[in-house]
Amino acid sequence: MMIKKIISGGRTFSDQRALDVAIKLGLAHGGWIPKGRITKTGILPEKYKLKEMPTDNYSECIEQNVKDSKGTLIISYGKLTGDYDYARKVTLNHGHSLLGIDLNQTIPFKAASFVNDWVQLKTIDVLYVIGPKVCVHPDAWKHTAHIVEGALTLDLMDTPPDYHATDFTKKECLDKRPVIPKIVDEAVDQIIKDMPLKDSVYMAHLKKEGLRSLNLCLGVFIKNQFLKKDVNKELLESCILVSGKDDLNENNATFIIIEKLWEKLQGTHRLTVVK
Repeated sequence: MMIKKIISGGRTFSDQRALDVAIKLGLAHGGWIPKGRITKTGILPEKYKLKEMPTDNYSECIEQNVKDSKGTLIISYGKLTGDYDYARKVTLNHGHSLLGIDLNQTIPFKAASFVNDWVQLKTIDVLYVIGPKVCVHPDAWKHTAHIVEGALTLDLMDTPPDYHATDFTKKECLDKRPVIPKIVDEAVDQIIKDMPLKDSVYMAHLKKEGLRSLNLCLGVFIKNQFLKKDVNKELLESCILVSGKDDLNENNATFIIIEKLWEKLQGTHRLTVVK
C-alpha cells in the first residue's frame, strides 16, 4: 500500500472524518492543530493524535501539515478561498504535490479514482487532507470520507495508475440520464451503457468478495444518482424484491445493484482463453 499515514488539521467534520478513515483502516494518522485543540466543531477529541502548535494561528498549522506530508488533497465545492486557497499556495511554495477535487464538477465516485491515480503517480506515502465545511454542503463530511476511503481501498487493491473507476462527470450524468430507472435491471443497463469498456472488463473479472471495495465509490454514485428514497421509491422497492429482504435500506440497496451489475458483466465481459 502506497499511503502510510493520513494528516489533517482536524478543523472541520470533514477533516476529522478523514482521520476516522485512517483509524478504521489501521493507518497512522496525525497533524498539527492550534493551541488548545480548538476546531470549528469545539475541542478536538483526544482519540485524534494531533500535536498542538504553540500558537492559535491556524495558518501556521496548515504550513506545518504541508511540510510533514508528501502531498496535499483539497476537497471543495467551487473556487478555493480562505484557508483552502492558503493551503494551495503553501503546498506549491514548498514544491509538494497538490490535488484539488471540486465536488461541483466531479462526483465522489470518480474523485476517489482520481485521488488513487494521483497517489500512485506521485508516490505519496503521507497524505494531508483538507475537507470542506458543512456550511458549504451538508454532506461534506460524508463525501470526504467516501473519497478518502475509496482511494485507500483502490490503493489496497494495487490498481494500475491508468485505471479509472468510471468516466462520468456531473454534467454527463445529467445529460445521459433523463429517465431515472425504476427497477434494478434498468439501473444495471444504464450503468453498463456509460461504463468504459476497460472498467466493465475489470469489474467482470473481480471475485465476488471484491465487490465490497467498489461499494465505497460505485455505491455512492448509485445512491446519489438513482436511489433517492424520497423521489425514487420504486427502485428501492425493486431492490427489496430482488433481495427478498424487507428491511433493506438505501446503502444495502446499492450493493444489490452492484451485485446484479457484476453478474451481468460476468456473462458479457469476461475474457476467455481459446486454446
